[in-house]
Amino acid sequence: MSLPGVPVLPGGSASVLQAVLWDMDGTIVDTEPYWIQAEKDLVAAHGGTWTDDDAEELIGQALDYSARRLQQAGVALPVEGVIASLAGEVARHLQQEVPWRPGARELLEELAAEDIPCALVTMSTGPLARLIASTLPEGTFRSVVSGDMVSRGKPHPEPYQLAFDQLSAAFPGLAKSRCLAVEDSYPGYTSAREAGLPALAVPHMVPFPPDQGRIQWDTLAGRSLADLQELAALSAGGAQ
Repeated sequence: MSLPGVPVLPGGSASVLQAVLWDMDGTIVDTEPYWIQAEKDLVAAHGGTWTDDDAEELIGQALDYSARRLQQAGVALPVEGVIASLAGEVARHLQQEVPWRPGARELLEELAAEDIPCALVTMSTGPLARLIASTLPEGTFRSVVSGDMVSRGKPHPEPYQLAFDQLSAAFPGLAKSRCLAVEDSYPGYTSAREAGLPALAVPHMVPFPPDQGRIQWDTLAGRSLADLQELAALSAGGAQ
């Protein structure tokens, strides 16, 4: 028996939570230290300096924005060259070890078991996104949106809007109010909210500005699908 107004998902069960859209770096995998070290090494190789504060400014931002900032710090490469260099270094680390964020993999597995569609929405390159996706069971992500697929990256809403549109094409009847975005950075959180999606903030390396109305958890560790369903019910109820 289905709930009124709630589409039946592929698993055959009605769910208030219809889909989850995930950020990758810092949310699913703890790759930010890889990116920061790659930035420092690249700037140093071009005779400049790059501090932790400089690196934190780029967390969650689109890669072309990050590349331009590194150019300002002295990196004498085109934007595409900067991105390729950074992504190559991060990929090299990931091929040695995938550093999962606490609770993320478990939640993804539970969502997959209940056949609730997930999308990956990352500003990393397509190859990096596919590398992470390949370490999870096939079909974990029904949509993958990477930074090289959009003309305007986070904090612009385009990445999350594209991911939602892709999910909607595969699962007609999805409502944004019954989806949930999970983000560790404020630019990513802003992107999701500007796209009209309820968002869960799970800050990692950089704190968010104060906002009493924001849904925020310290960690995904110990959290379950039931917790996500509760958030979705609150969002869906507020949208009616």
